[in-house]
Parts: sequence; structure tokens; C-alpha cells
Amino acid sequence: MRIGVISDTHGLLRPEALEALAGVEHILHAGDVGDPKILDALKEIAPITAIRGNVDVSGACSALPATEAVELGGKLFYIVHSIHDLDLNPKAAQIDVVVSGHTHKPIVETKHGVMYLNPGSAGPRRFSLPISLALVTVNEKSVEAQIIELPVQK
Repeated sequence: MRIGVISDTHGLLRPEALEALAGVEHILHAGDVGDPKILDALKEIAPITAIRGNVDVSGACSALPATEAVELGGKLFYIVHSIHDLDLNPKAAQIDVVVSGHTHKPIVETKHGVMYLNPGSAGPRRFSLPISLALVTVNEKSVEAQIIELPVQK
């Protein structure tokens, strides 16, 4: 199963992001959506699980949950906007992948058998950080994540 992971769009859904997500079977959005039209556009690609971030304080995006757990490909994903708001022990909760955003800094690391994935920001550039998202491949034996840096100028 191929899963697209995106975060921190802040109201900007780049065509490069849509292209990178083409063909995925599910999309996770880790908050700071900024505009519900982004979720509508992503739903045209695949089913989506989305949470709110700290900029989603009013309008339709404010109704999104603060966290979400979803099973995809037999693996349990837990989505939280800021990793600092993680309010459970992922290992004890049998979570396979913790997805977060907020920092705009892409990272994939494994601690105590749990993958921690921040796809970075696919929205407006922040400082000199890349514009990125992640693609996750899940099979019976493993979960693999790849950060995709989007080829954008701004």
C-alpha cells in the first residue's frame, strides 16, 4: 500500500504536491491545512485522514480532530500536529508510525521500534527548509518512508 503524507500546506496546494501524490491509496494530512479546499482537492486523489494544526483555529478546518489514529495496510498510524503534543506512549499503544508536522522540517527516524515521520511543509517556504512531503510504502513485513523534495522555485 502506498500512502501520501503531507503537512503544513497553510492554504497553498502546489501542483507539484498533487503530482507527487498521484497514485497513492490514502493521504494523511498532519495539520495546518489552512483552507478546506485543499482537503477537497486531495480527496480527488485518494481517501484522506486529516487533523487540524495551530493555524486551523477558525472556519471549516477548526472542526478537524486534534489527533487521529488510522489503520492502513495493517499498520497503525497516529497523527498529531506537533510532536510535543504527543500524549501517549506509541510503543505501549502498538502504534507503528507517528506522523507529525508543525516544524516544517522533514525527518524519518525510528525509536523503540516506532517510526516517527514529519513530511516537512508542502506549503509556503519557511526559512531555508525544503518544500516536501512523504511517500510511505506498507507491506506485511515493513513500513518504509521516503521524503520527497518538491521541485519548486519559491
